[in-house]
Amino acid sequence: METVQELIPLAKELMAQKPRRNLVRLYVLGGVLALFGAVLGLMETLCSPFTAADSLREREAAVAELQAARERQALRARALLEKSKQLEAVQGCRAPTNRLHAS
Repeated sequence: METVQELIPLAKELMAQKPRRNLVRLYVLGGVLALFGAVLGLMETLCSPFTAADSLREREAAVAELQAARERQALRARALLEKSKQLEAVQGCRAPTNRLHAS
């Protein structure tokens, strides 16, 4: 069924053949399901620009959050490095003093 205009001749042909009641119900059910699928497809097409914008905002927020976490991690690493350098400097000064007393 490529076009809607083909449905009317099909329906006329089916009625001319006097199909059984169960077969008519099956055709009607199939037609209703096809119509429901077409309506859902149309709704999805109409609403897709809004969902695309939302997903883009969510991605941008996630990227910004990751960048902030990386910056915090880099700051912590720098602080730990500076602290370890200070401890090494302090320990380097005390070591000769201890050696002079020990000898």
